[in-house]
Amino acid sequence: MSAVPWPRTTLTGRTIAVLVAPEGAEQIELTSPWQAVAEAGGTPRLLSTAPGRVLAFHHLTPGDTFAVDQPVGEADTADYDGLVLPGGVASPDHLRTDPAAVAFVRAFCASGRPVAVICHGPWTLIEADAVRGRTLTSWPSLRTDLRNAGATWVDEEVHICRAGPGVLVSSRRPDDLPVFNDTFVTEFAHAAQAAHR
Repeated sequence: MSAVPWPRTTLTGRTIAVLVAPEGAEQIELTSPWQAVAEAGGTPRLLSTAPGRVLAFHHLTPGDTFAVDQPVGEADTADYDGLVLPGGVASPDHLRTDPAAVAFVRAFCASGRPVAVICHGPWTLIEADAVRGRTLTSWPSLRTDLRNAGATWVDEEVHICRAGPGVLVSSRRPDDLPVFNDTFVTEFAHAAQAAHR
């Protein structure tokens, strides 16, 4: 993947949570945003529902494992300046059945800090009742789920929704990652700057 020309905004001094299940996250949707945060000067931290390592996937093929920085049940939303929810079918499906993960996402969204979500990631937002009145995009098969949860669904490469406590950046699929990364890094940086004025 070619390098994205990062904006002049920075995530230096900011800690970004990346939340996935112990297995099933789409690997490129984990590693590409992770790299984007790091290249913008931020500190990405991997949260999951269990300690140890998570197994990512390339669609249906097992990929690499990644070390968990903190179990989500022990995480404090106040320690994070942004939240990234990667896709893959299995990871969000697991997260939406985990009370600690849902509680963390619900509290984070209510806090007004920015969230970025891609592909099947919105399933966790739906379970946390965090999409009502919001507009977002996703993998197309989530369209009905999102509408039933009170959201407006759009088919766009990236969508920025400001109709809530915090900005919500969403994209549809791995092909959208370059613009997704550029957009959420910019929005996270702006939100952090506004919060510390």
